[in-house]
Amino acid sequence: MIKRKKTRQIAVGEVKIGGNAPVSVQSMTNTDTRDAEKTLEQIQQCAAHGCDIIRVALPDMKAVEALPEILDESPIPVIGDIHFNHELAVKSIEKGVQCIRINPGNIGSSEKVKKVIDAAKTANIPIRIGVNAGSLERDIKEQYGITADALVESALRHVRYFESQNFYNIKLSLKSSSVPLTIEAYRNISEKCDFPLHLGVTEAGTAFSGTIRSSIGIGTLLAEGIGDTIRVSLADEPVEEVKVGLELLRALDLRKGPHLIVCPTCGRTEIDIISIAKKVEEKVRKLRIEKNISIAVMGCVVNGPGEAEEADVGIAGGKGQAVLFKKGKIIRKIPEQEIVTELLKELQTIL
Repeated sequence: MIKRKKTRQIAVGEVKIGGNAPVSVQSMTNTDTRDAEKTLEQIQQCAAHGCDIIRVALPDMKAVEALPEILDESPIPVIGDIHFNHELAVKSIEKGVQCIRINPGNIGSSEKVKKVIDAAKTANIPIRIGVNAGSLERDIKEQYGITADALVESALRHVRYFESQNFYNIKLSLKSSSVPLTIEAYRNISEKCDFPLHLGVTEAGTAFSGTIRSSIGIGTLLAEGIGDTIRVSLADEPVEEVKVGLELLRALDLRKGPHLIVCPTCGRTEIDIISIAKKVEEKVRKLRIEKNISIAVMGCVVNGPGEAEEADVGIAGGKGQAVLFKKGKIIRKIPEQEIVTELLKELQTIL
């Protein structure tokens, strides 16, 4: 069992972050926020796949003006993402966002940051202090270079200012596109404060490379008990970020859900395991199962009920057919073309 570090608890809308709350999954829309209809459509897709919190970019006042419509219909809490302009942050808070994300280093003077803090304090919403390796303060970069120490010092500098304003309703992120740098920064900040941490590897890459890099970075930290909410940043549709994030949490037993056990196939396989497994995965995902269930799709008797005998339900392939089994006990034989249908039908009996 992973022993998570105890952090302060905050709330983004109805979603608790930190403390003993489950690790939450976030994503960010890539639509033009000024188009409320398209943005809502994307938010609803993410929510349908298990996203807990969504973030939207607010580059100008027109985007901020679209917030009320988005907030009224969003099924999950919405975070406003603001850079450079403190007035956009203040206005988005007034429009009702449940949290804002800023990098205080690019917002401007401490007076401007204070205005954002005061607005958030009045609205009783949290602020995510987001520090990135690509936008460190000049003096910190000159002293530390682009290092984990630089990210930590930048974050703590902002924290100290927020605390001087009696504002503690914050979460922190210290992101880099470098996986080792990201891991080191989060390890260090976790030792120095107890604010909840938002994990992520920024600009991680495409669905392929980004999934690998994010899984290593985020997964390593979660396995060490560090992290309270995550975003897998991919150059892909936001719903793909959600899928990867949820699977990552399930892999570490930090989120309940189905576990698909699939053999890697070999020359003994006599049915199309790859195609069958993909179909099963897609259909199981749509069921939104929220309890631990293992489903096996095995290619032959070697990797069949024996190696997957602990699976709640599964199939093992033969020549043009498969055996259906539960907890290692064979139930019946089914033809190859009926494998997916019959496996899902049997799954429904134990949900």
